[in-house]
Amino acid sequence: MRAAWYTKQGSARDVLEVGERELPSPGSGEVRVRMFASGINPVDVKRRFGGRGGMDSALVVPHFDGAGVIDKVGDGVDPGSLGKRVWIYEAQWGSDFGTAAEFVTVPTSRAVPLPAGVSFPEGACLGIPALTAHRCVYRDGPVDGQTVLVTGGAGAVGAYAIQCARLGGARVLATVSGDEKGRIARAAGADAVINYREEDVAARVMELTDGEGLDRIVEVEMGGNLDASIAMLKANGVISAYASEGDPQPAVPFYTLLYKNLTLRFELVFLMPEEAKKQAVEDLTKWLASGELRHTIADRFTLEDIAAAHEAVESGPLGKVLLDFSR
Repeated sequence: MRAAWYTKQGSARDVLEVGERELPSPGSGEVRVRMFASGINPVDVKRRFGGRGGMDSALVVPHFDGAGVIDKVGDGVDPGSLGKRVWIYEAQWGSDFGTAAEFVTVPTSRAVPLPAGVSFPEGACLGIPALTAHRCVYRDGPVDGQTVLVTGGAGAVGAYAIQCARLGGARVLATVSGDEKGRIARAAGADAVINYREEDVAARVMELTDGEGLDRIVEVEMGGNLDASIAMLKANGVISAYASEGDPQPAVPFYTLLYKNLTLRFELVFLMPEEAKKQAVEDLTKWLASGELRHTIADRFTLEDIAAAHEAVESGPLGKVLLDFSR
């Protein structure tokens, strides 16, 4: 089979290789999936470059997300799964072999049926962003009737978080940095969009909520936004943070948080409890089947052009960058 891999960390064009690898066989409780699309996330390029620690093995086939068709099953797996269309999450977690290959093996729980009418590229958009978004929105229970702010509302996680909150009955506000990003956030269902480069976010939020503030924040920049977040949240509010690139080691104002009884959560999708992943998959499947989820695809590349695809992710695209195996 054709696959992409790296044996050392570094820039995309210096370390990524494409060639032939041995066709994998599924183990007990696993399925083998013929890939039609592989989704690339920022964490994929950061791991390749060395920004998330060293390599745990001599060779890595990257990427966690994707979509395709089950073509072989391992022991203990229902043969009726053969030929089923699926989307994949966490393919490379606990493994050296991700979805940047024509075939990949994963546990059955990580190969989720893809509803009719949802394309393979759309399925490959889900994975890390959609599960992270669902967890951040629902970690503290239902959001019906609440007001939720999603920072970075045009990002992959942000756009899914807007949709998850809206579909749960919340009023959703979102921050963005420009007009095009505002369009994406509105298309995802944001009730109001705030350009943080032009407006005082905290002041605007308090205006939009008639001074009441927010119930929850889905946060892409925990450290940089912490002071504003505290100011915007109601007592007993929640910050669910999944990133803090601008300020990776923020100081925590303990007593300021304490005297509003705020909750600050840190969400890493790979360590979500399995029950939370199961619930996220159930909700996402329901919304996919009913056509209620939107997906933003920034660009598609062939497997042979994986270096260019990684560079596209590094440039900060508006939407998901994919490897398209049908091209």
